[in-house]
Amino acid sequence: MIRAMRKSVLLTAVVTLAASSVAAQPVRANAKPARPELEQQFRQRLAKLAQARIGLSDAQMTQLEQSTARYAPQLSELARQERETRRQLRVELTATQPNQQHVSDLLDTSLRLQQQRINLIQAEQKDLARFMTPVQRARYAALQQQFRRRTQELNSRRGGAQRSGVKRLP
Repeated sequence: MIRAMRKSVLLTAVVTLAASSVAAQPVRANAKPARPELEQQFRQRLAKLAQARIGLSDAQMTQLEQSTARYAPQLSELARQERETRRQLRVELTATQPNQQHVSDLLDTSLRLQQQRINLIQAEQKDLARFMTPVQRARYAALQQQFRRRTQELNSRRGGAQRSGVKRLP
């Protein structure tokens, strides 16, 4: 019974992740909901799954929602900048004569963004430590990683790079 319920909750989360990968596609007629709306739905489902799997109380869930509201916009913006930097790097590296200075600048930007992400995650973890036990934080981090990995798998299956018309590097 519990195993079936977990599979059901996980399936719901995976469907939400699939929807969020669709949001990364270019806007077309009859477009799907905007990426921010889908990200919000993803966060809500992740929160519900977190409460069930990690054993968060209602008070902890309220604090988790507040923490997520603080950090999610910054993390989303960093992810957008990282995607754009990778896109530009792919374009530059597939050019017949890549601009060495531009590649160098993009690599520096990529490292700077990674450092910003690390700093932001450290701040988020410090915030989570106010109301979660270390075990709860570790389980929550594992759950987040599981969702990220699943999203990447779904994007890979969908041929994410081909949608944008940019050739993927090996």
